[in-house]
Amino acid sequence: MAKIHRLPADLANQIAAGEVVERPASVVKELVENSVDAGARRIVVTTEFGGKRLVRVEDDGEGMDEVDARLALERHATSKIRESSDLAAIGTLGFRGEALPSIASVSHLTLRTRAGGLSAGTEVRMHGGSVASVTAAGCPDGTRIDVEDLFYNLPARRKFLKSDAAEAGQISRIVAQLALGAWSVGFSLVAAGRRVFDCPPAATRLERLFQIYGDVSDLIEVRKEAGGLVVTGYLAPLADTGPKRGPQNVFVNRRLVRDRTIAHAIADAYSLASIKERSPEVHLFIEMPLDAVDVNVHPTKAEVRFREQSFVHEIVRRAVADALGHGRAPTLTLTGAPNFGGRVGETLPIPGVLAGGVYSSRWRPAFAAGAASVVGPVAPLAPDAPSGVFAPLVPLGQFRDTFIIAVDAEGVAIIDQHVAHERVLYERTLERLTSDRLESQRLLVPMLVEMSGAAREALMARSTDLGRLGFEVEEFGGDALRVAAVPGILGTADAAATLRALSEDLEGLDRGSPAEAALKQMSATIACHAAVKANYPLTYEKMAHILEELAATAFSTVCPHGRPVMLRLTRREIEKNFQRI
Repeated sequence: MAKIHRLPADLANQIAAGEVVERPASVVKELVENSVDAGARRIVVTTEFGGKRLVRVEDDGEGMDEVDARLALERHATSKIRESSDLAAIGTLGFRGEALPSIASVSHLTLRTRAGGLSAGTEVRMHGGSVASVTAAGCPDGTRIDVEDLFYNLPARRKFLKSDAAEAGQISRIVAQLALGAWSVGFSLVAAGRRVFDCPPAATRLERLFQIYGDVSDLIEVRKEAGGLVVTGYLAPLADTGPKRGPQNVFVNRRLVRDRTIAHAIADAYSLASIKERSPEVHLFIEMPLDAVDVNVHPTKAEVRFREQSFVHEIVRRAVADALGHGRAPTLTLTGAPNFGGRVGETLPIPGVLAGGVYSSRWRPAFAAGAASVVGPVAPLAPDAPSGVFAPLVPLGQFRDTFIIAVDAEGVAIIDQHVAHERVLYERTLERLTSDRLESQRLLVPMLVEMSGAAREALMARSTDLGRLGFEVEEFGGDALRVAAVPGILGTADAAATLRALSEDLEGLDRGSPAEAALKQMSATIACHAAVKANYPLTYEKMAHILEELAATAFSTVCPHGRPVMLRLTRREIEKNFQRI
């Protein structure tokens, strides 16, 4: 007997379904993408029991006649492509012709559809991939597909589904993502009889973001175009104090994708500014020529392949990095409505002012901090001036010898002097390391620094990198290292503590980590130890110098460890609380 035989059609469809249909959310994705391709202006998704009992997707798209309705449920039947050359430039979300027959093979599926201009629609019922009936039906223009009892004929697959709540959560997430990609289409999601969300057609992507995620005013806009590649979108600023992990939605030519190249480019851009590991909120929309991307590399079309992968990575990285460099500092909000009959609930008390208008010793005004003169008024910004993070900031003084209070045309700023100086030193250090090494200060008498064996080993393993940073160290015997030179920006007083901190950083790094990652980590530690400390009085000139240097840095909203540099109280917030607007 022959060892090779053809699989029955129903079994072949079930195998195909295993690739396309992982869970109820997969069904929703495939059906919604078909609705978008059909030109729908309104899509309604209804589910019961997390989609296990029912997934219904109905739209007001172009619909089908009876002939097309029958063909749509056959394998590899599609209106999206006709010949092999079409695969090189796919502009639709669906194209394989696998989704409907695959879904139908593992469920009870009912298709109701009517093309515009026809007096009646068509209803096709299928059970486990077999057509049960085809009849005329009264229905509105468009298409409605009911998928009931998913995996009823594959109990082994069904038992691996998660709880109803978990599956419903996945459906909610995928519908939100698809709604973001097709922002001009209205979306509704009804789960277990409850309307989860209802988004009317939006005029802009930002409006759709607001519909789905609420207030998104803190997000930074991304916009870059190069070599036929257009990158737009919104992302979390560097100083975002929200959750460490946020939603990340990436679309390529309107298609929702998971792509390692783009994910790495996003992470790389954030790492330019901070060594803090984050998975920030990002919504990116990438448009490129259709023949520059291959979408036919994954059964669910979730992954893509770029013709010029390195180019895409670089443009996305630059787009995100440029946006982060122009991000705004967090705004400090005064809470509570004005109440002249009682005390206003403010989170920002007037600093250090005592009864009679006498300044307390904790508040150091600029004219009492060694300034030779008081600066003149701040020049207002032109109406069309770019809204960068820092217009010229004029320091007024220190608060508790830790925070610089400054003003500009946009409002009042409170700057953490240590964090701001750390940001400046970190960028200056990295800039110097790109072409040379840091200046080193040789010690007249070498110092001995005692530390554990693991710490010494971690430092000596990176002795070359330490040399580039300005350290000259060697093993001295016992538990000690001999230090003959230290970075010029550091000085000798902090050298021992800095080396111990560096050893902890390096112990936490994988031994296989590239030198660049180690140098960034070490540069951040040196900058932290070399920066001006809290509780340290500054002259006016020193405050002005820190603010001037900060304005010249690329990523001036956070320190390399991710802490915010400054808080802002905007002019509008001040005027609002004084009831001037």
